[in-house]
Amino acid sequence: MTITWRDFRRARRRSRQAWALLAVTLLALLGGLGWFFTAGQFAIAEPRMAGPTEAPVLAAGWMKPVAPVRAVPSGLAVDVLAVLPVKGRAASGNYNRSVFGQAWLDVDRNGCDTRNDILRRDLAGARFTEGSRCRVGSGSFQEPYTGRTMAFRRGADSSKAVQIDHVVALGDAWQKGAQQLSPLQRQHLANDPLNLIAVDGQANQDKSASDAATWLPPNKAFRCHYVARQISVKAAYGLWVTPAEKDAMKRVLGACPGQQTIVPR
Repeated sequence: MTITWRDFRRARRRSRQAWALLAVTLLALLGGLGWFFTAGQFAIAEPRMAGPTEAPVLAAGWMKPVAPVRAVPSGLAVDVLAVLPVKGRAASGNYNRSVFGQAWLDVDRNGCDTRNDILRRDLAGARFTEGSRCRVGSGSFQEPYTGRTMAFRRGADSSKAVQIDHVVALGDAWQKGAQQLSPLQRQHLANDPLNLIAVDGQANQDKSASDAATWLPPNKAFRCHYVARQISVKAAYGLWVTPAEKDAMKRVLGACPGQQTIVPR
């Protein structure tokens, strides 16, 4: 069989095409491996939970607003974030919970303490304990931080499964402006329904005093509301954000550019 020059050129062209295809495949494989060992393994491992995208603030008829330092500005959360002061953390060595007053006061004067107000607001089918019109004994809800459906039952051991979280943690607030507030203003911050949500106890412990730079709810669907609520609280009580916190908030809001501030209604 005689191999012509045309056959030789055709074979060489096919060989080059095969080598080019192999090179592209190898580059794609290396790129995929690089992505996996940097961010991909975390994206794959991260739980994708369906859950609520927002949470209530007030309940009409029986829950009253708490007077903040200033009204929450209405508008885009990202615009309000842009005007919040940006500073480093203040010292926290002199912090303890008592600087925000006694826990769970009846600040809005509706006859029930704040913890039970929030449970009643957030739980579906909330039932009071026998003989009480305030103490919530049971109920269920779709928990916002994890997206799971949870049941609450009052008891020495069972109550801790559902906790009331300060959206802007009090320890974080203390390091970002709350030291300049009056005792009454700090008491209001600790009991303001805008800053309180019933959540999974373990998620609340995981969050602790973290800000948005170091902790966000595992339920991604809730993150826009969560960050907007933190911005609203900080604006209402004259608190600042750190540079890392502001960057983290902007990244979250980048996925929901129309997110509004959370104005109590």
